[in-house]
Amino acid sequence: MHESFGSIVAQVAEVSVEEKGRIRVHRVTCAVDCGLAVNPLAVEAQVQGSVAFGLGPALKSALTIKEGRVQESNFHDYEVLRLDEMPEVAVHVVPSGAKMGGVGEPATAPIAPAVANAVFALTGKRLRSLPLRLA
Repeated sequence: MHESFGSIVAQVAEVSVEEKGRIRVHRVTCAVDCGLAVNPLAVEAQVQGSVAFGLGPALKSALTIKEGRVQESNFHDYEVLRLDEMPEVAVHVVPSGAKMGGVGEPATAPIAPAVANAVFALTGKRLRSLPLRLA
């Protein structure tokens, strides 16, 4: 669960572990309280995009610093989530009388902890650094 920009987002991830300890996220369920949702479909799209954006560093990408410089220069050595890796994302907009909040960023922060908690439930192993790795 995460709160920012006047919105509250909770997430649960469903995962499996594939060959070589690779974590695969199959489904993410999100509850979003952003106050009055003028356009619920836009809220859903923003949350889905935030999940995709957050899964890249959660599962794949890391920045390496050497002699004070970032070593990764572009998408060939800083991987982002690919389309075939995107899980199903179910978004539930919570009816709320709260003041309107933002939905562009709040769903990014809780995805890594949601995946880490799902991996713990599946394997009993706590992963505490990004990207999340079992092997």
